[in-house]
Amino acid sequence: MATLLHIDTSFNGDKSVSRAVAASFRQAWEEQHPEGEIVYRDLAADPLPHLSAEAFHSGSIAPEDRTPAQQAGFELRDGLVTELESADAVLLGAPLYNYSVPSSLKAWIDHVMVVGRTLGESSTLAGKPVTVVTSRGGSYRPGTPMSGRDYVQPYLEFVLGEQLRLDVGFIVPELTLAAVTPAMAGLVDQAEASAAAAHEEARARAKSLATQLAAA
Repeated sequence: MATLLHIDTSFNGDKSVSRAVAASFRQAWEEQHPEGEIVYRDLAADPLPHLSAEAFHSGSIAPEDRTPAQQAGFELRDGLVTELESADAVLLGAPLYNYSVPSSLKAWIDHVMVVGRTLGESSTLAGKPVTVVTSRGGSYRPGTPMSGRDYVQPYLEFVLGEQLRLDVGFIVPELTLAAVTPAMAGLVDQAEASAAAAHEEARARAKSLATQLAAA
């Protein structure tokens, strides 16, 4: 029985493209794993606190020497890391906000990056598949005026892939603001095509991962 950890971060509710594409992945996943478990976090609706000094240093302090704040910080981080370690696969919605990740996602990442546990060559997360749905209002592809100004995908490739040793794949629906931005009216067809391709890719990736896990 496979477990999927599904994390959404968009604050746009039912208007969110990243949430909609992630939902397509999840639906296909559930069809393949009807008896499986979904662990869901909506970091926009229920954000985590920023990483504090008490939480950060708590792991290097003996339990009996921790203050109540340090113990609370330790338990929060330990719970989030255990939740991530226990999942067979991860689905992460990460829209581009102001050229970077949502601050709610950054807080989650700060909590699960733990020296001696999830970071480095001996990471307890090594090889775990993560699908990141990273939507953006415009296009940042090579050759576009905004090329090189996307700091979501490069950042997550480094942090999730190189540092946490996760097996990261990206699904990138673009031009999500075309339908509501008059200056982008000529790009609506491209936006719709990008969204359709993202939904199809999400469903295909969910099915592929399900097959891989079943064969493992």
